[in-house]
Amino acid sequence: MPEHIAIVACSAEGAALCYRTICAEAPAIMGRHMHPEVSMHTYPLGKYMEHIVAGNWDAVADLMLSSASKLARIGADFAICPDNTIHQAFEPVVKRSPIAWLHIAEAVARQARQSGFTKLGITGTKYLMSGPVYPQVLESFGLEWAIPDEADRAGIDSLIFDELVNGVFLEKSRLYFNRVIEGLKRSGCDAVVLGCTEIPLLVDPEDCPLPVLDSTRLLARAALKRALSRS
Repeated sequence: MPEHIAIVACSAEGAALCYRTICAEAPAIMGRHMHPEVSMHTYPLGKYMEHIVAGNWDAVADLMLSSASKLARIGADFAICPDNTIHQAFEPVVKRSPIAWLHIAEAVARQARQSGFTKLGITGTKYLMSGPVYPQVLESFGLEWAIPDEADRAGIDSLIFDELVNGVFLEKSRLYFNRVIEGLKRSGCDAVVLGCTEIPLLVDPEDCPLPVLDSTRLLARAALKRALSRS
């Protein structure tokens, strides 16, 4: 039997995209209408944001662990979190978790290496772009990275929390992302990480100035691969 996937969710739109990707792509491997067991638990985004804004990553880890423990009790075998920002609490979570975890940035880095990319532009919340989540992982994979300037980091962060997490996807916002990504291209990046799990719902890969690394779908595919490796 495939392993039971636990989704420790944070924001709704990204978690929903991750879940839909698992369920939509599994039938090509498992057969019509088939996918592994998937269970999800989430605390309100507001609870997470209270701790993120305060820089209290131990409290963020506690929320993630609480979700993972609840999911483990109903039979989940391993966990994923379709939220890049709260991976800043990943290490203490993994040390105390009752089940194993996959890391979203590792899924992105593996795809980058497989595709031959060498320098990645990172987009996401201001906490992610200026934080350690991607630099730590990309360095271990021998990859370089760059982030937008301070003004564009603030602009992206505002769009994420005012629009994307609320399911609002505007054309002017898509064009803004493309302009920022064009700047990353000029700085030598050969691909861009869509490092907020809602960004793939806005940015069009066909129209984007750089090849995209869709963190949400890459994590979902890594989870599907892991779940099926036992079957």
